[in-house]
Amino acid sequence: MEHPENSEEYKGLTVNKGVDQPVTVNPYLSSRKRPKRRVFSAGEYVEGIVKGDVTILSQAVTLVESVKPEHQALAQEVIEKCLPYSGNSMRIGISGVPGAGKSTSIDVFGLHVLERGGKLAVLAIDPSSERSKGSILGDKTRMEKLSVHPASFIRPSPSAGSLGGVARKTRETIILCEAAGFDKIFVETVGVGQSETAVHSMVDFFLLIQLAGTGDELQGIKRGIMEMADGIIINKADGNNIEKAKLAAAHFRNALHLFPAPESGWTPQVLTYSGFYGIGIKEIWDMVYQYIDFVKANGYFEYRRNEQAKYWMYETINEHLRDNFYQNPLIAGMLEEQEKEVLQGHTTSFAAARKLLDMYMSHR
Repeated sequence: MEHPENSEEYKGLTVNKGVDQPVTVNPYLSSRKRPKRRVFSAGEYVEGIVKGDVTILSQAVTLVESVKPEHQALAQEVIEKCLPYSGNSMRIGISGVPGAGKSTSIDVFGLHVLERGGKLAVLAIDPSSERSKGSILGDKTRMEKLSVHPASFIRPSPSAGSLGGVARKTRETIILCEAAGFDKIFVETVGVGQSETAVHSMVDFFLLIQLAGTGDELQGIKRGIMEMADGIIINKADGNNIEKAKLAAAHFRNALHLFPAPESGWTPQVLTYSGFYGIGIKEIWDMVYQYIDFVKANGYFEYRRNEQAKYWMYETINEHLRDNFYQNPLIAGMLEEQEKEVLQGHTTSFAAARKLLDMYMSHR
């Protein structure tokens, strides 16, 4: 590049040479010794968890969520050793449509239940992107008061493609939190609507948050998430919205009459409240405690916990079979080839799947 100051006509002009731009990365950074994170044994994990060390609990949850085989083996050992300390909590599942105010409500609910004492763990499940596979994990930002409470533990987790509104390892995380002394567990689902039935298989009380104006009784008649709810609460019942919320509550009560009676013998209640203004919170938790006392008295509480354990036994079998299939070296080699055959239209998806399964079964 030609600079005009170097021209003869400007020879009386003195131009000082500029300085070189410094490098953007510290050249001495690589020579620094970085402290290595300590690797705990299964016994050390369990000891820290039982003592209530939240840092070790967080690391144990990360270990459980890892998909690495070596991490999975250690995680299973930790879970098995924590099992004798678990089961002594009240597990509450909280679901609802996106924007219903789940995270804001949990902030208020958490402070209310902690007034009785004890410790609260909130497992907030965030949806993962189908494209980037990432999650924002921002639910904790809406729990401003609860996140700084000394007796609370909030753990956001990505759904990581799991259906059913909960993360793949939420069940194991509940066991770890109970072993750490948390006697109240909230599981907040991703909030996709009517498919979040897996959360029902790991909690004692399923609370469904709805909004006024989301549909009449026909919306309530839809099976799935509605018939699993032990309590339905209408949020944002404040200001000009109070009458709409009362009307929505009446619609949902009418819809609930169309469902068969639940196994527990409990009749699901419909209440209105305002999470933002803290109106009607006490009535909701009176209902929850009433339900827990009711099912403990008639024996359904223990029966349901046992049924949930059976359900998760089958789920674990399915998960291990799937992982074993995809991690098989022979299948991994054939998978890409069969995928190309299907994409090019040379074979059907069913025939390709059958061929892969037959190969897997014959080389076990």
